[in-house]
Amino acid sequence: MQNAFLFILSAVIWGSTWLMITFQLGEVSPIVSVVYRFALASAILFLFCLIRKKTFNYSRGDHFLILLQGLLLFGFNYWLTYLSIENINSALAAVLSTSIVYFNVVFSRLFLGDPIKSEVLIGATIGVIGIVLIFMPEIKLAGNSDATWKGIILLLVGSVFASLGNIVSAKTQRRDIPVVQANALGMGYASLFIGCIALFSGMQFNFEATFAYIGSLVYLALFGSVIAFGAFLTVLGRIGPDKAGYVTLIYPVIAMVLSTFFEDYRWTTEGIFGLVAILLGNFVAMGKYRALPFYQKLKKVEG
Repeated sequence: MQNAFLFILSAVIWGSTWLMITFQLGEVSPIVSVVYRFALASAILFLFCLIRKKTFNYSRGDHFLILLQGLLLFGFNYWLTYLSIENINSALAAVLSTSIVYFNVVFSRLFLGDPIKSEVLIGATIGVIGIVLIFMPEIKLAGNSDATWKGIILLLVGSVFASLGNIVSAKTQRRDIPVVQANALGMGYASLFIGCIALFSGMQFNFEATFAYIGSLVYLALFGSVIAFGAFLTVLGRIGPDKAGYVTLIYPVIAMVLSTFFEDYRWTTEGIFGLVAILLGNFVAMGKYRALPFYQKLKKVEG
């Protein structure tokens, strides 16, 4: 029950962040906005650790893993995600981000030795089909321009980084490094490293003092980074990267539900079928079909 709550919590929060990211694009460079976001998130987590008297006594090897997790999951991933949304609409970006489900399955096998579960692959495929059905109108509007292809490539590469970050996070948890401390350090490392890249690239560290920019920055740092990543990585450590990665098929639907209320999104027949497909895919990927009476009878017959 706790895993389900944390899974849903991360999906709901991340479903709202796609809209929030659009408020970060404008006067401030995307890479600088990423630095601000994770520097603030890291500071919040360090304050929490200080209040709760949590320690950071880790070896050099542990710190290297945490650094790697931070760069992959928080740094390069979000830098490329912000850049991609400058070139494609957030709906298409949400669809492409679902590719992380497959990356997680493959990388879990390669780097963690986890078996490739057919139910996860089948469920993920059904879910991806559902996502495509929901976002078909937006995909058509994206067109076939050079900017669109640039955004697609950036988002896919970002998804590879995010998936590898998930694998590293699984490794850190298997070494009994708590999620809170790992995220505090990882986000801090990411903001410093990405900040150095921005500095040496000649990027201007300006700031947009508007309610939209500051509000979205605080929301992305506190909810989109501290709370959502804390919940998701905890679940990831418990059920594995392959099944946890299915959250990327859920949060686009959350984004569309929010759009229904705030942006007057109109559901189509394809969208309804898509939602059903995503729910069915989740049902299969998580192995919930095993509890069905007909499946239990089938297993008894086979036995």
